Parts: sequence; structure tokens; C-alpha cells
Amino acid sequence: QVQLVESGGGLVQAGGSLRLSCAASLQPFSNYIMGWFRQAPGKEREFVASIKWNGGITRYADSVKGRFTISRDNAKNTVYLQMNTLKPEDTAVYYCAANRFKSIVTGECDYWGQGTQVTVSS
Repeated sequence: QVQLVESGGGLVQAGGSLRLSCAASLQPFSNYIMGWFRQAPGKEREFVASIKWNGGITRYADSVKGRFTISRDNAKNTVYLQMNTLKPEDTAVYYCAANRFKSIVTGECDYWGQGTQVTVSS
């Protein structure tokens, strides 16, 4: 059974940083495009960032460009989301997602994690 397990969420003050991790049981991990989405209360889930197989190609939502960085360690089957200069509007449940060989941006993903809460206080 495929599992994506997120960790690293929590409460942080505005301007602070958090690093999310997503450990995946996908094999081979390098065959999957990995990404992060988020869903704030009362809002639809939205794309945050994605990273292709060898980490050479990344994509970001405009709202997080320059503040968030996605990376992956294929040896550890893990994808990361480094979040800096956090704002209250970044508050949401953050989900890890995976697709094999197809774009992840649309949200039509093969696998999803259970989510981790990120709360940014003002």
C-alpha cells in the first residue's frame, strides 16, 4: 500500500520558517513527480509547488515564489518544502502528492498524503 506521510507542520509567527517533509513508499521514487498543495479553511485546495524526477525542474504558485523552495532526496524517498518569510495567509493544511509521469499542477494526482497543519500567527 502506497503511503505519503507528511511531517514538520506547526505554529509559527509571521516572518518565520518551517520545513515540511513527505516520506513516500513509492518505488521507484525517482519515477514520480512530487508536489505540495494546501487548503485553507473555507477555500479550495490549491497548488503550491512541484518537482520533477531528478529535481532539476521545479514550479511554484505565484503566491509562494521567492519564499518557498521544494526539493527532493531520491535516496531517502523524501520531498521537502522549505517555507520562509511565512505570512498569515499561508495558514492551511499542506498535502503532499505524487504523480507518475504526468503533471501534478492540476491536482489530479495518483497519491495523496494525509496533510499537516501549518498555522502562521500575525
